[in-house]
Amino acid sequence: MERRPEAWENFLKLWLDFLAVTEDGATVVVVEGERDRRSLQRLGVTGRVVLFHSGRGFSQLTQTLSKPGQHVVVLTDWDREGGHLAHRLTELLAAEGILIDAEFRRRLARVLRGEVAHVEGLAGWAQRSAERAGAPLDHWLRKPGE
Repeated sequence: MERRPEAWENFLKLWLDFLAVTEDGATVVVVEGERDRRSLQRLGVTGRVVLFHSGRGFSQLTQTLSKPGQHVVVLTDWDREGGHLAHRLTELLAAEGILIDAEFRRRLARVLRGEVAHVEGLAGWAQRSAERAGAPLDHWLRKPGE
């Protein structure tokens, strides 16, 4: 696949926004599995990440996420199953009055343009892209002043 340096630059801008949103304590990120959670942690996510496929169904997940003032970011894979899951979660959570953000998932898909299909592969892609751009990933993810 053709390498697109602008994909890294666009990803980095978006990811830094994502990190700012998820560190507020009121935001929960929903992913499909443990490898997805580990990938997000490698990318600097320190906030709460909830697994959908942890033995619970939609209704249990909805109950877990139904807290006043809570902001939920749905970040499922960019494949057919992930799209279906994102749509279903968004419908169910919105019906419960939970603030849903599916925009990051859409924006990431647009930036990545098929280079990454699964959330678990995001950290590896970012690491390789960061190194091609001239510095390790943690250099790019530092906040100003660190």
